[in-house]
Amino acid sequence: MRSIRRILAGALLFGALVQIANAGEVNAAVAANFAEPVKQIAELFQKETGHTVKLSFGSSGKFTSQIKEGAPFDVFLAADEKNPKLLEKEGLAVEGSRFVYALGKLVLWSAQPGYVDDKGHVLRKGDYNKIAYADPKLAPYGLAAKETLEDLGLWSVVQGKLVTGESITQTYQFAATGNAELGFIALSQITQDGKVTEGSWWIVPAHMYNPIKQAAVQLTAAKDKDAAQAFLTFLKSEKAVAIIRSFGYELP
Repeated sequence: MRSIRRILAGALLFGALVQIANAGEVNAAVAANFAEPVKQIAELFQKETGHTVKLSFGSSGKFTSQIKEGAPFDVFLAADEKNPKLLEKEGLAVEGSRFVYALGKLVLWSAQPGYVDDKGHVLRKGDYNKIAYADPKLAPYGLAAKETLEDLGLWSVVQGKLVTGESITQTYQFAATGNAELGFIALSQITQDGKVTEGSWWIVPAHMYNPIKQAAVQLTAAKDKDAAQAFLTFLKSEKAVAIIRSFGYELP
């Protein structure tokens, strides 16, 4: 009996050593709105494969510029399809590796409970000093916010009240700290386990802005192509999809 246990223990140890020996590192550029979900996904991925994941967060537009300049990323999880397609067209992303991993939702949010009504009428009242949104040239959620305000006929009206964040993370911070009473942010930033956790909000109807199709792609400059491909494959797994849904995203 002891010998069997020793054999099993030895086999497990050998398997662990093999996994460590074969482990790689994935350097991932990730759109800021997807920060919390990808942290959980990366942790599971590391446990199951032994590969480590180095995460960097920012705006999709800035990451695209950095990748063009030679930034050492292996995979790109963008907040749109446009930037991954552009990189693919320019030969900087692996053709055929691109796929939509999540459909984002825009929300008008305030850190103050009861401040935002569930129809977004607060926007028309105008009794606020500042409204934060991400730079539409860099962040797809910022572009969606601009499209929403245009759809409502309020874009020209709110010009003097707009505060522009470089990313959706900075936009959230403007609203969370009270520097702006309102902020257009990603639903995922205030959602956990399928529930909004703070403040007051209006989930913007999807017809008011173009779909936020968040696409992932493997980059041609990836140092460890096997690890990069494994991470993108894991992003499609049931475990990863469950995490993605828990933060308020929909799946294509």
